[in-house]
Amino acid sequence: MSATEAPGVPPESFNLADVWEAVADRIPERTAAVCAGTRRTYAELEERANRLAHWMADQGVGPDDHIGLYLTNGIEYLEAMLACFKLRAVPINVNYRYVAGELHYLFDDADLVGVLVQPEFGLRLAEVVGDLPDLGWSLTVGDDYEAALAGASPARDFGPRSGDDRYVIYTGGTTGMPKGVVWRQEDAFFACIGGADPTRQQGPVATPAEVIDRIMDGIVVFLPVAPLMHAAGQWTALSWLFAGGTVVLLPGSLDALAVWRTVETERVNLMTVVGDPVVRPLVDAWVAQGPFDVSSLFSIGSGGAPLTPLLKEQLVALVPNAAVVDGFGSSETGAQGAQRLEAGAVSTGETRFVPYPTTTVLDDATHRPVEPGSEVVGRVALRGRIPLGYYNAPVKTAETFVEFDGVRWVLTGDMATIEPDGTVRLLGRGSVCINTGGEKVYPEEVEAVVKAHPAVYDVVVVGVDDERWGQRVAAIVETVPGHTLSLDEVAAFCRGSLAGYKIPRSLFTVEKVERSPAGKADYRWAKRVANSV
Repeated sequence: MSATEAPGVPPESFNLADVWEAVADRIPERTAAVCAGTRRTYAELEERANRLAHWMADQGVGPDDHIGLYLTNGIEYLEAMLACFKLRAVPINVNYRYVAGELHYLFDDADLVGVLVQPEFGLRLAEVVGDLPDLGWSLTVGDDYEAALAGASPARDFGPRSGDDRYVIYTGGTTGMPKGVVWRQEDAFFACIGGADPTRQQGPVATPAEVIDRIMDGIVVFLPVAPLMHAAGQWTALSWLFAGGTVVLLPGSLDALAVWRTVETERVNLMTVVGDPVVRPLVDAWVAQGPFDVSSLFSIGSGGAPLTPLLKEQLVALVPNAAVVDGFGSSETGAQGAQRLEAGAVSTGETRFVPYPTTTVLDDATHRPVEPGSEVVGRVALRGRIPLGYYNAPVKTAETFVEFDGVRWVLTGDMATIEPDGTVRLLGRGSVCINTGGEKVYPEEVEAVVKAHPAVYDVVVVGVDDERWGQRVAAIVETVPGHTLSLDEVAAFCRGSLAGYKIPRSLFTVEKVERSPAGKADYRWAKRVANSV
């Protein structure tokens, strides 16, 4: 134990506030968070979270109340989550790109009683608050926020908590309106946050007391190149805070050059990205303004959106000392598995991952696990520590969280099969599957092939109506600046990798492919583009 560390008292439960407080007491002087020149130690972050919790309590916030976090990345986001956990309240992630109508839906569906808001979102917030009588207060980050904390108590005098306290993450998915996934905090601690094993190499702890023992002796610097309003950003940030790491946050929209510069200046050891939408700009910035000193970086994780083989190989080539780990999971499941690519390795053109023990693929017809090597297509499913369901959505909960032979499962929308070696080969989302002449085409499979074309910067694939085949495959493409692309070129390029019925029969070029802040394809937008001609 170093001079800056204290003995620490183990947490009483796997409640997220209990875990945080135990870690903060053990390493009070270690740097917990960095953002835009501001640095907070664990002790400082703990005190500020206490002050915010007391301020919210004075506004009437109590157990199970939902608080909206209408914020971009910043230390205030971490403070707000921790403050809510301390009160047994529930922080609700808000997509800051939503327009007024979408915000109103989310605020109403989530039953928000208060909201923390970034100053630049104030006008948009004002458009919706008048029609939400239960939304009692808002607090703007900046002078108002600092004044609120300054006038509140720093004491840690909150009531007892438990692992049964709720954690909710809203997910927009690729289709439909956002849904709130409701977890027990104890289950989220293991399934989402790693169970005090952020690298998922040691295995989770068995008791709360072991959490203190898992705090790393050396400081690991972690950079989530993902918004904290997305599950991937929250889960990884919390997992490294609970392990005693330093979390470095970048404010505002993605700035690829700033990412590489931050890796250099903060000596970042690990970072997470969100698939192609983040990796492509990172590669572009490196080519245009690199190389950069990334000798401190030993791991790059990706999750939340697909990472195509070509970009994965390019990233490995740029940062040969770092392993690229392509994770798989969802807001409804937590982490389910990963694919790891080391320097010199060549990825396959398929999306495969090694599943964690409680993940499998279930045959829709028999509700039994798919036999490895059978080529039977089923749905990726998870048992064990899974959510309670969706907030305010009993019908959707019954459809997604099911029981077969006394075992409760969460059925994802991801279609897959199991290879002879036990790896899971992902095919795509069943909800966006294209049916062309009776054959099923999964857009993600086609997108991965088309993206490898040197003239393609980004692509989304959808099905459009066809009199003969019912649907035909259409590609909406954003080309690399200065390049053009024809349908014949795309078809010829795909012919060696895809069956004929999977090859795009229509091509639409756009200035920019629309994606969510989490990098997910916007298939509703793509269908509008394809059907507008």
